[in-house]
Amino acid sequence: MTEQTIQVEVAYAREHAQALLPVQGETGMTVADAIERSGIQARFPEIDLAVNKVGIFGKVTKLDQVLASGDRVEIYPPLIADPKQARKQRAGGEKG
Repeated sequence: MTEQTIQVEVAYAREHAQALLPVQGETGMTVADAIERSGIQARFPEIDLAVNKVGIFGKVTKLDQVLASGDRVEIYPPLIADPKQARKQRAGGEKG
């Protein structure tokens, strides 16, 4: 590995499948570049970068964020329910 090359991982998980793919690229590689190079969208065609949020180690970021060696790019599935509403329903605070 040279000084111009960085190593990152791209992660995605859903209920019954997950992937953690290593990606190598040049310094200056962005989140979008890493996702494209990983080929993860071919494996999980439901990923839509116009809908799915992305992050680095659990912190939401933008697709044009430049990566550092060792970063883990995460693709988050869309929420099924609003967390606040789900909490209210579980607590019995909302009927119906």
